[in-house]
Amino acid sequence: MTSTSRRTFLTSGALALAGALIVRHAAAQAPVSAGPPDPALVDDLVAANRVLVDQGVLDGYGHVSVRHPADPQRYLMARSIAPELVTAADIMEYDLDSNPIDARGRSVYLERFIHGEVYRARPDVKAVVHDHSPSVIPFGVSTVPLRPLYHMSSFLGGGVPVFEIRNASSQPTDMLVRNAALGRALAQTLGARPVTLMRGHGAVVVGPSLPVVVFRAIYTEMNARLQAQAMALGGPVNYLSDEEAGRAEASISGTIPRPWELWRRKALGGK
Repeated sequence: MTSTSRRTFLTSGALALAGALIVRHAAAQAPVSAGPPDPALVDDLVAANRVLVDQGVLDGYGHVSVRHPADPQRYLMARSIAPELVTAADIMEYDLDSNPIDARGRSVYLERFIHGEVYRARPDVKAVVHDHSPSVIPFGVSTVPLRPLYHMSSFLGGGVPVFEIRNASSQPTDMLVRNAALGRALAQTLGARPVTLMRGHGAVVVGPSLPVVVFRAIYTEMNARLQAQAMALGGPVNYLSDEEAGRAEASISGTIPRPWELWRRKALGGK
């Protein structure tokens, strides 16, 4: 073998080895799936999207997720699609950095970072809703706090924080939580609460299960509507005390399967 041939051979070998190492490194870095989720959980996630549309909490926008039961570092959420159109085939797995595990060319929600960062900050949270619920918007842009005024919204007791995106970014934003830093800031505002409003945007609602988070999202919207109506009457509004709210929440929490069964059946066409 001539010196030129030897150099060519060595160079080719080195390039092949480097290529193999790059491929191996990429494979090692690729996120690993937590495995196929329970089909019943996927069906409930599909139902949650449909229920929240039926109840006027979601429209063509907004999204619902659930933590993967096999791995708390993963969550399940639909591809970028209107909630009413979500099917089981649209459900994707994400890591807590909100990277899709197996995108296969499917588009993803821009504000998925809300979900990943809330799950990271709140190990107790198993389901998240982000909505543009219309009745909550005035309470996020005014100095009037959202407060529980009837027993079904007792989970709002203790106060509802408002996420101010201006405080979370040194640059002007388009009001969207489009990166992890903004997601972390939102999760920090949420703290240990079940709901945070988002100024000029909507709300984030969390819970220990899909039925609970759907219940809370629906009754957050309802409480906001009723509170505005009560305030419009002109007299003082008699809100639930913290003790009343705590007692009512404890009583109602065990009844959530009842409305969930009704909402789910209606949303799925009687199934």
